[in-house]
Amino acid sequence: MSKAILTDVTKCIGCLKCVSACKEVHHLDADVPRVWDKNDGLSAENWTAIVFKDGRYVRKQCRHCLEPACASVCPVGALHKTSIGAVVYDSSKCLGCRYCMMACPFGIPRYEWDKAVPHVEKCILCYDRIEEGKQPACTEACPTGATIFGERKELLPLVHARIEANPGKYIDKVWGEHEVGGTSVLYLSDIDLGFLTYPTVKGDKPLPQETVTAMESVPFAFVGMGGAMLGLNWIIRRRMKLGEEKAKKKDPAHE
Repeated sequence: MSKAILTDVTKCIGCLKCVSACKEVHHLDADVPRVWDKNDGLSAENWTAIVFKDGRYVRKQCRHCLEPACASVCPVGALHKTSIGAVVYDSSKCLGCRYCMMACPFGIPRYEWDKAVPHVEKCILCYDRIEEGKQPACTEACPTGATIFGERKELLPLVHARIEANPGKYIDKVWGEHEVGGTSVLYLSDIDLGFLTYPTVKGDKPLPQETVTAMESVPFAFVGMGGAMLGLNWIIRRRMKLGEEKAKKKDPAHE
């Protein structure tokens, strides 16, 4: 069964307990802000963050797409979608290509720039806790019920019922219900949450349908690039050898 998180933006008080719980459970170090980081609080050491927008506190984390673009572009399968809905990451397989960072429509995965052997880091929906019958640390820690955990198919009717029961309080939209094919992190809000998605991403079509053609050409690109590099290496070595032979002919000591 596909699990999901529902966040009601109107209930969030910005206490950051979800952020602290995530860091504690996953043993994440203190974050060191860098000038090149996005100004959204996420990093390799912060898997969830609170963004203040239009007078509201909005939680930002991996959206765990039903058809994740990050997994579709990974050439070695380091990222994959699990049966419970979480998109998880295997650092032992990662090549460090960072295709996942470019493909994510929400700009979530972050890189360990300061590590000798860097990996990509992001929220994993507390996959291991769910497997143990627990809920994600963030939803467990929320004191106001702003973010809750459950079955996706059960949360969707709940959020639509909440909208119908409170006319005028919410925008009549469930963010994550259909975007890029749907996500396992849903939002209910009274402000537009379009800023959580890159403006270049349009419609509800799953992104892997767009990336499959490009990724099918990756093996051929590697082979082609390898061949080109070998050819270039041969040309350079050949020119160096000819240059040395020409220099020897001009040197009187070799006459």
